[in-house]
Order: sequence, then C-alpha cells, then structure tokens
Amino acid sequence: MSLPVIIQGGMGVGVSNWRLARAVSITGQLGVVSGTALDQVLARRLQDGDPGGDMRRALAHFPSQEIAGRVLKEFFIAGGRAPGQPYRRMPQPAHDVPAGTVELYIASNFVEVFLAKEGHHNPVGINYLEKIQAPHLASIYGAMLAGVDYVLMGAGIPLKIPGVLAHFVHHEPATYPLQVIGALDGESTQLHFDPRDYLPEAHTALHRPKFLAIIASNTLAVTLLKKANGKVDGFVVEGPTAGGHNAPPRGKMQLTEAGEPVYGERDLVDLQKLAELGVPFWLAGGYGSAEKLQEALRAGAAGVQVGTAFAFCEESGLRADYRLEVLKEVEDGSAQLFTDPLASPTGFPFKVISVAATASEPETYAARPRVCDLGYLREAYRMDSGELGYRCAGEPVTVYAAKGGKAEYAEGRKCLCNGLLANIGYPQVRNRYEEPGLLTAGDDLASLSVWGRNYSAADVVNGLLTASRS
Repeated sequence: MSLPVIIQGGMGVGVSNWRLARAVSITGQLGVVSGTALDQVLARRLQDGDPGGDMRRALAHFPSQEIAGRVLKEFFIAGGRAPGQPYRRMPQPAHDVPAGTVELYIASNFVEVFLAKEGHHNPVGINYLEKIQAPHLASIYGAMLAGVDYVLMGAGIPLKIPGVLAHFVHHEPATYPLQVIGALDGESTQLHFDPRDYLPEAHTALHRPKFLAIIASNTLAVTLLKKANGKVDGFVVEGPTAGGHNAPPRGKMQLTEAGEPVYGERDLVDLQKLAELGVPFWLAGGYGSAEKLQEALRAGAAGVQVGTAFAFCEESGLRADYRLEVLKEVEDGSAQLFTDPLASPTGFPFKVISVAATASEPETYAARPRVCDLGYLREAYRMDSGELGYRCAGEPVTVYAAKGGKAEYAEGRKCLCNGLLANIGYPQVRNRYEEPGLLTAGDDLASLSVWGRNYSAADVVNGLLTASRS
C-alpha cells in the first residue's frame, strides 16, 4: 500500500462522514471517517427514516444479520420521526454498557467504513479520540470487519492500540486501560471485549490496518515508538493552528488580551528530529494549500493532513446552512475564529467559529439548559466506595461539584457532544428546545476564500496537488 500524500482529517461528529471519505479516497488520497459517536449518528439517521436507504444497505452486508436486525428494530422509523419528537436516549459510554449498546458500536463503525469503501478499491481510514475510551474496542472491531485500512488516533497517548489491532486480526479478545481519576496506586481498570461474544462464527482473518498516532510533540513520538505494544506505522503532527481540540501550551497557561492561549517555541515539533526516527509523518494545521504541501514534503514529511478545506466542501457532513453561512462570511471578510480555553469539558483549548444562533454566541450559550445526556467526554473517577463514577464539566455545576469536581473548573464549559451532532443536522429536542450547533475550523479559515462557495472534495485534492503536478 503506497502512502497517501493527502490525508483528509477525521473531523467532528459526522463532518467527516462516509460520503466525504469516499469522495477523497476515490481520488487516490486517504479519505477518513470520524469514529466519534458513530452509534448516535447511525441511530439518529435510522430514526430520521434513513433517506436513500444507505444505512439499511450497509447493514444488509453486516456479518451478523441477527445484530443488524436488532439495530433496525430498535431504531429504524419508516418515514422518520414526527416533527419535534426527540431522539431516543441511549446509554452513555461507560465500562459496563448493555450488550445492545456494544452491538451498536460494532455495527455503526462497520456501516460508516463499508459505505466509505463502497464502489472502489482505495484505502479508507477512521479517526478516534483516545480520550473517548469506553467504545474503543467494539468500535475498532466494527471498522476492521468492514476492512478499514488506517486507524488514526489522537487526544491522548494510544500506547495499547497497536496490540488491539493485532488481536482483532484473528478475532481474539482484547483489553484497553481505562483512565480513572483518583485511582489508587496499583489499581487498574481494564476494558474487555471478546469478538466471539458477538460474532461467534467469525473465523476468516481480518486485514490489520496501519496505525497513525496524532501527536503534538517529539517526546510523544519517541514514547509511542518505545512503549507501544505493537507497530506504530506513522505520525500525524498537529500544530496548535489545527481546528477542533488543540493540545494545551507547554508550561503554565498564558492568555492573550483576547483570552486565547499563547503558544511558543516549546510547542513546535522539531521536524528534523522527527524524521530521524525513520517513521513516515504528515503535517497538519495550516497545510491546506499547494504551497504548504510542498513545504511539508521539503521538510521530510510524507504529506499533509487537511481538515478545514474538506470540512466546508459539498460532500462534508455539515448542515448546508451552516456551511454556506461560514463560506459567505469568509468571502466578505467577517468570519471570526476564537481558540477558547474553556469551551471543551476536556480542558483542552477548542477552536470555535462565531456564527449567529450557535453556542458560540453568549446569549445562545446562556439560554441552553445545562445538561450532559450523551457523555462521550465524561471522565471516569474513583468514588469513595471504590466504585467507578462518571462526571462531565459540561453538566450542571452543582452536579459536577457533588461528584468531586471543582465548580470553578466547570464555569464556561460547553456541551460539545450535543453541539457537534447539531452541526450535522441531528440536534436533540427537549420540551421544544432544539440544541444549537457549535462550529470549529483551523486558523487558516480565511484561506477558504480560494475555493469559493461551492466546491468539491476533488477540487481540494486537485488544488493541493497542483504544484506537484506542474
């Protein structure tokens, strides 16, 4: 498998959907689906009636038709939900979710990768956040059942993922360590998944995908190569200009007058030292142009990962009204982007585009009832009883504090889970209140002006490769 020059970023919840990944992969570059909250994405597509029948078509190819049938029976609504009807509440990710939730993790990841690979033979990847640990094992297995070619993971230290991939090739059981705040010395909580509990008839060996770790420092690259329990096939180097979550600045957090984190020399990756490790790497964050691609290649990179340009193309999963509004504001020069040190419950800075009627606006944020009902960004913590509990800095402050969280830490936090699902047209409805979106992009947002208001994923690929073809 030759290495791609362009990796399309695995963005948000469903922004990097199967249509976008498929469109990029067809060009010969690496299309990537986002693996975040795919269980919710599949369930909500089915509750909306599965227009076009794509979800049902993919489920018809799932190795266990018993599981596929249960998923359809549970969530599919012919003709879609009634207007104003809320989406079904589902168990939040945890170490002990019901078997039906695990089945949904497997099936939803299979569906997204299957559709992205449908009709061509080029590689497809899937992107996960290490921080969202509870669904990892079942999700990765589902993606591998569909023949995923690359697994990309950041937002943590994914030392144990290579070993998981190796176990799943032969449908063997795997474990993954769950990070627990306040765990005592010697205590360890392991997530367990045995594929044969769900697909007992699976025997044919699966393809082992390449594993790319998303990093922001040389130290992490060296640590992964030395301590990972299997092969790390490459790195994606995300600088602080990339969209979505950013790694916090090294050292004490300092803010600009506008309130954004200050990054300095300590936050830059030494590309020469990285190249000396002998592992392919791609550069991300502000590399969405032909000139920056050439710069990356000259620095020894195998290529670039590009997010923002793909996030606003026609095949993106973003709601059309959000996408077109942002492109209009980019065109007229009014688009505003803010690296918010508080927005994410994770404590990582998160880039937010200012768009009317979204949670980026103070009045919209203030009007939102504070609730955590999806729970992907919750953290596990040790209760006094020794049992595991879960808390989120985006839930009601009094609830968070009652669980041992610091009330001041929760101030200003936003619900990314609900906001990101709203971005792609699946907002939850509660008592006539509809969740607003929360849009993100990289610092090179203004560079979208070169693409115009209507452009395709293929246009981006061709534009990035222009210099190398000339």
